[in-house]
Amino acid sequence: MSNSKSLLTAVASIAASAVVVRSITNEFVPQEILDFFHSGLHNLSRKFSTRFTVVIEEFQGMSRNQVFDAAEAYLTTKATLSAQRVKASKSENDKNLSFGVDRDEEVNDEFEGVQIRWKYICKQAESIRNKHHDMNSSLRSEIRYYELCFPKKHKEKIFSSYFPYVLERAKAIKEENEAVKLHTVDYRDYWKVPGIKLGHPMTFKTLAIDAKLKREIVNDLDKFVKGKEFYKRTGKAWKRGYLLYGPPGTGKSSLIASMSFYLNYDIYDLDLTTVHDNNELKNLILAMSNRSMLVIEDIDCTIKLQNREEDAEAVKNGDNKVTLSGLLNVIDGLWSCCGEERIFIFTTNHKEKLDPALLRPGRMDMHIHLSYCSFSAFEQLAFNYLGISQHKLFDQIEGLLREVQVTPAEIAGELIKISDVREGLQDIVKFLHNKKMLEEQTV
Repeated sequence: MSNSKSLLTAVASIAASAVVVRSITNEFVPQEILDFFHSGLHNLSRKFSTRFTVVIEEFQGMSRNQVFDAAEAYLTTKATLSAQRVKASKSENDKNLSFGVDRDEEVNDEFEGVQIRWKYICKQAESIRNKHHDMNSSLRSEIRYYELCFPKKHKEKIFSSYFPYVLERAKAIKEENEAVKLHTVDYRDYWKVPGIKLGHPMTFKTLAIDAKLKREIVNDLDKFVKGKEFYKRTGKAWKRGYLLYGPPGTGKSSLIASMSFYLNYDIYDLDLTTVHDNNELKNLILAMSNRSMLVIEDIDCTIKLQNREEDAEAVKNGDNKVTLSGLLNVIDGLWSCCGEERIFIFTTNHKEKLDPALLRPGRMDMHIHLSYCSFSAFEQLAFNYLGISQHKLFDQIEGLLREVQVTPAEIAGELIKISDVREGLQDIVKFLHNKKMLEEQTV
């Protein structure tokens, strides 16, 4: 007992002395000398350390770091094995739970006998920005990165074998999931990551547009995704622009969903009213992943784009300072080359309102006119809603559709009311006759 008391007394005395020494040091020793001393100790410890650490940040400049995305996907299969705390999630359409690494948690891995430790770190951008004036951190409220730590003697194996292994496994995991994600702008962190699983049910198989036009679009998409060597050989950026125009209810949003599912490309949905200026627009485009689609719907209705020839005071959009020149630069200028296999899609109900500079090839390469319901589109709708591909009234309906301007959305609205196919199609004929009479009265 006396020995224990003596030990406690000695420890307390040492601690008290350490506090006094620290206070005197901070009071009388200049901060520069203290910093130099601490830096020397840090460098000395690093020199004799047997561990090596690789930092994998979420962004590489303004673009997403593909190694970070691969690590995120790869660690979903490892998180529950060694981490003490994980994030669990499941959407309505997912079959299984998905697990991810929570902030400041460590995950242990093993590769060919080498013990590897991953750590997921999140820090407030404000604190980092104050210390380092990090330009990248100023764009986001939070900085996220992984630290990969392993024995220094295995550096060659990690770089030459482990990293390629992680990238391949991550690619396989993503292909297994094959979930198309919808990304929207987050006011603090730019694009929301990882995005929302796109639950739109439309595909090219069920899309009700003119059959010939549908084939042309599919062929164009096939040519684009197989055209890497062509774009490289001709010195063109590997991108494609589509303008979807036509009356409301003709299937523009459904076509976008069909294109996304066909290519398995994520959609980045951009509302220009949320973008402050051209620089912010550029940063958003750079932060998109490769093999993705940027969609700007109703481009003629969001903001009035400042034409390059107009007076700078001619356009008033409140705090929004996005210009036509800024938009053209990100879809067809130098900044458009900072990514691969990207598709830009604009939609409008009024093509004539758009500046011709936006419509030329290289910006909008394919203009897709989604017009009123054709008979082939009706056939697709009849099969989707009623499960039929032939009927004695089809010839009569085909003739009426040549004379009446009716959208696929209007036809779908009538088909959904049908419970009996025979009587229901007669109702479609009556609906089209009434439409025809109204149009004749307004002429």
